[in-house]
Amino acid sequence: MIPLPSGTKIWLVAGITDMRNGFNGLAAKVQTTLKDDPMSGHVFIFRGRNGSQVKLLWSTGDGLCLLTKRLERGRFAWPSARYEQLTS
Repeated sequence: MIPLPSGTKIWLVAGITDMRNGFNGLAAKVQTTLKDDPMSGHVFIFRGRNGSQVKLLWSTGDGLCLLTKRLERGRFAWPSARYEQLTS
């Protein structure tokens, strides 16, 4: 388990994301689509087209982390693109 600092928001980026994107592509999507700073310390979660993979982009203060989870079976439930962003 990776502990998150208190006050860290977790953003689900609605719709689909090209999973070929890495650090730079996902950080650019945070800036252009969400109008947020990828270095803010919040966690931004992106889902691929077929729903079996997500990527998390998170700044720890001294650099960016890019975490990937791919399901062997099933799909991640995800909001439609009309909502653009959700946070918790």
